[in-house]
Amino acid sequence: MSLENLLALDARISTRMRVAESPGLLRSVAAFFAHSGDSWFCVAVLGLVWWLGTPLWRWRATTLIIAIIITAVIVLILKFAIRRQRPDGEWGGIYRTTDPHSFPSGHATRAFMLATMAIVLGPAWFGIALVIWAPLVGIARVAMGVHYLSDVVAGLAIGVFMGTIIQLIVL
Repeated sequence: MSLENLLALDARISTRMRVAESPGLLRSVAAFFAHSGDSWFCVAVLGLVWWLGTPLWRWRATTLIIAIIITAVIVLILKFAIRRQRPDGEWGGIYRTTDPHSFPSGHATRAFMLATMAIVLGPAWFGIALVIWAPLVGIARVAMGVHYLSDVVAGLAIGVFMGTIIQLIVL
């Protein structure tokens, strides 16, 4: 199967997963999860954890914020090197304006990197919560039409890789 055929299959599967144009509860839930992976939101939540947390939680929050920044740089380099255009659509205008490139999904990369790190950083409930959250973010990005499924799969792989590498350096 050629790359062109794989990309066409990816586009067909991604289109079938879309709910962005269908008002209702599923679209609202998908929009929530699609936004929950925003870098500013993740950093704001971690900033709140740092501000209100114990010294251990402050260390966790600081480590994760630094990891988000490092991962964002890697994702941006890849996006501008590959330059795959986002799927056509109306939802997610801010993403389409500020970042027209879809591969890899920065949201999926960030979510899976955070989940990978949370498994090791603990506590167990934190790791479990992020392991459940990360795929929901990725699926929501496809459902809302701002990514192809392959963008999210690549984000998963890069996120797990980055989370693992950063932990090896930090721990």
